[in-house]
Amino acid sequence: MSYRHALALAAGLAAAAAMTASPASAQVTAEANVAKWKGQWGGEIGVGYPILRDGGFSVTPSVGAFIYDRDHPNYYEVGDECYRRVDDAPAGESRCDGSGLKAYGRVEATYSLPMFSLGVGARAMGDSVRAYGTTAMPVMPMIDAKLNLGDGYLAAGLQARF
Repeated sequence: MSYRHALALAAGLAAAAAMTASPASAQVTAEANVAKWKGQWGGEIGVGYPILRDGGFSVTPSVGAFIYDRDHPNYYEVGDECYRRVDDAPAGESRCDGSGLKAYGRVEATYSLPMFSLGVGARAMGDSVRAYGTTAMPVMPMIDAKLNLGDGYLAAGLQARF
């Protein structure tokens, strides 16, 4: 799946999540983070919708995309042309543009207190699923500063609720 297809899929899933929101749509969440995944730095954007809320407890599935600068070892660029290293044959420019995109899915279970929330999550990207801890603290009404930390995964950014 090319990064353009993955981006289109992520955008479609985000739109579907937003459209299925109940009239009290203060439940849809959107995130923008700086992230490190398996040693690669990039940014991630995502959208989620809590499927379970009880008191301060919530379970929120999310979808999104990790956008990063990719070095592809099997291709090289000369001028404006991209070539395969194996046979020096011309290749599509998308192989040498340096951009990478990976779609992800995750589920978070959190408990919110007045000044912060704590929780755990599981994130599926590529062929791996990794657990992580998460915490968030309000910085403005409907906007939280958020931190996710797990094995090979670190993300920090903002989460907005609509």
